Amino acid sequence: MDVADGLAALRDRFVLDTASDHAGGAAGVYLDGNSLGALPRAVPGRVEDVVRRQWGELRIRSWDESGWWTAPERIGDRIAPLVGAAPGQIVVGDSTSVNVFKALVAAVRMAGEGGSAGAAPRDEIVVDASTFPTDGYIAESAARMTGCRIVPVLPADVPGALGPRTAAVLLNHVDYRTGRLHDLPGLTAAVHAAGALAVWDLCHSAGALPVELDAHGVDLAVGCTYKYLNGGPGSPAYLYVRRELQPRFDSPLPGWNSHAEPFGMRPEYEAGSGAVRGRVGTPDILSMLALEAALEVWDGVSIEAVRAKSLALTDFFLECVDAYVPRGLVESVTPSAHAERGSQVALRCEGAGDVMRRLIERGVVGDYRAPDILRFGFTPLYVSFTEVERATRVLGDVLA
Repeated sequence: MDVADGLAALRDRFVLDTASDHAGGAAGVYLDGNSLGALPRAVPGRVEDVVRRQWGELRIRSWDESGWWTAPERIGDRIAPLVGAAPGQIVVGDSTSVNVFKALVAAVRMAGEGGSAGAAPRDEIVVDASTFPTDGYIAESAARMTGCRIVPVLPADVPGALGPRTAAVLLNHVDYRTGRLHDLPGLTAAVHAAGALAVWDLCHSAGALPVELDAHGVDLAVGCTYKYLNGGPGSPAYLYVRRELQPRFDSPLPGWNSHAEPFGMRPEYEAGSGAVRGRVGTPDILSMLALEAALEVWDGVSIEAVRAKSLALTDFFLECVDAYVPRGLVESVTPSAHAERGSQVALRCEGAGDVMRRLIERGVVGDYRAPDILRFGFTPLYVSFTEVERATRVLGDVLA
């Protein structure tokens, strides 16, 4: 399977464990790229150049000469093909949480525009009840700020929860616990049919599978860059604003970087045009340019090929679990159907926290989610089938 893998050569673009890194002569197996991607080899040299030359020598000149000022939009355009977006619709900066806040408040504001006289106000925000906690916290705050109420529902139940009062719907493309892939095209269409706006969190899907934001008419989307995009710990997130909505995008955080004349220093705010409206303050240049270097690993890579390998890896992992793990000790909570699976497999087992600790001691790195979930993420750019087989053998040994 590794010999037939058309993406196998991409492993050389990353810094990965070798046999000398672990006792017993076995190379480590990194199956946690759904939390933090591996280090692309181009990043250290680029960061050194940014620090020593661009900052150390050019200093403030680098805002122009090194392209610091335009980095948020330039890097956004590098991400765009990975999520099915045309250029000019993604801006990079801030954290995922901040971008969720911007997107959700802006969605509510846009949904409330132009309502007919006597119509019920759009004062409900539908939120994925199984969402990553921060998204829920942010949604609660956005609701208080906009006079809305939260309606928590599971993604499959969203169509039945929509109505004339729905302003915005915040959903995760892939469930962070189970790896379940939700129906982005169908749910987006249902949201639009109800007259509301769809906001998607792509943290666990971008870089692992096709998203096609433009094709499916997604209104707003956010995502981190340190998982499958390998941007490094705390690398800046991104915000997608569909081109048709950009003139109406009213950010709740109108910082000077999104001003039509940022250096005019005018006391009155006037929003800039295009994706720049999603900017707030000064970009975090060091981590942003590290991300830009990391994205070079995607040069010449087809996201469709990545998806095909992702499914092959997760299929093989489940096959090996059946072969090596004693019956009844684990249960997969990740859907078996390809159309419902992201790029991770979650196994439920007793004592999952201790099991993961023992796996890591033996060089197999996944992660644990309380109370009983083992999560294994499969990054097709650098995970091999041989590693999958070894990981499941070790898991079987540990559980036995």
